[in-house]
Amino acid sequence: MLELPIVESQSSRPKKPEWLRVKLPIGENYRKVRELVDNYKLHTICQSGNCPNMGECWGEGTATFMILGNTCTRSCSFCAVKTGRPNEYDEDEPARVAEAIKLMKVKHAVITSVNRDELKDRGAAIWHNTVKLVKEQTPQTTIETLIPDVKANWDALITMINPGQEVVSHNMETVEDLYRMVRPQAKYSRSLEQIKRTKEFGKRTKSGVMLGLGETKEQVFKIMDDLVENGCDVLTLGQYLQPTKMHIAVAEFIHPDTFSMYKEVGLTKGFKYVESGPLVRSSYHAERHI
Repeated sequence: MLELPIVESQSSRPKKPEWLRVKLPIGENYRKVRELVDNYKLHTICQSGNCPNMGECWGEGTATFMILGNTCTRSCSFCAVKTGRPNEYDEDEPARVAEAIKLMKVKHAVITSVNRDELKDRGAAIWHNTVKLVKEQTPQTTIETLIPDVKANWDALITMINPGQEVVSHNMETVEDLYRMVRPQAKYSRSLEQIKRTKEFGKRTKSGVMLGLGETKEQVFKIMDDLVENGCDVLTLGQYLQPTKMHIAVAEFIHPDTFSMYKEVGLTKGFKYVESGPLVRSSYHAERHI
């Protein structure tokens, strides 16, 4: 049985390398985005997920909105979003997200959510209304939705992906052999099937994988093959960073040259676009994935 490598002495952990240093968030655009997020009582994965690119993205006037609250029903060992029993969802949230995107003059919006396994439709109605209202208020805005695992509720999946977004993303997060350790409430084959069904519906598909959890190069190549075989168009690869001492520890900091190698390999395997680098996250440079 796999065990989480969490309890380690500080000296035994790999030291964070220079290439993972990021600038502190500053600037007028960053302040404006922060005010909009606060005033409209919105959640962003930028904040909840401790994203290292928040300063860069918010400084450029973009943000990844997180709908359906900020409490997840899953307890993945890598994720900084809090786990628990969520409150009832806010039916006015889609309108607030749409209004904020309009005020921010966002050209490409990324929308994600926590898992809401306790809801029969997995939150699909809120997903549908959010995308629909954004398209109505700012039809020129392109949209990527980073959707959770619907636990094989394929009717919910169709409701989530049919209101007009251009890209639908679902993250695999890690290689198959590490699933029980990293995503204990998910299934590798089920996530692949979700991507396959999304592609069959006619959407541009995307997925993300974290590196540095102890995976081998061969395992990374295999998940690439599995994703291409199931219709994934766009792949993002980034370095896993431990959000707190309670989360799974970093096994290895992957060198930028290795990320470059993975990008070249991914393109030869058939992905239409590969974003690969230590600081890459699912929504990083998402506007390029259209």
